Amino acid sequence: LFINLGILMFSLAVLFQIITLPVEFNASGRALKILKNSGMLYESEVREARNVLTAAALTYVASAASALLQLLILTGGRRNDNE
Repeated sequence: LFINLGILMFSLAVLFQIITLPVEFNASGRALKILKNSGMLYESEVREARNVLTAAALTYVASAASALLQLLILTGGRRNDNE
């Protein structure tokens, strides 16, 4: 019972991470736009800022992928135990 409850809760956490991915990418895009329009960066620095913000957003992708793989391993292992 508790194992199934734990799997359900972890599944909800994974779902939340996947749903928030577009929000994170949108935030990086908005931040870059603000940096460009405010004059905080020289034009030559915009490319580097884009690279950093993209890398930051990709950390969320890596985290979601890792959690999804953990969930698949966890649920796959549970099915094998019951057979």
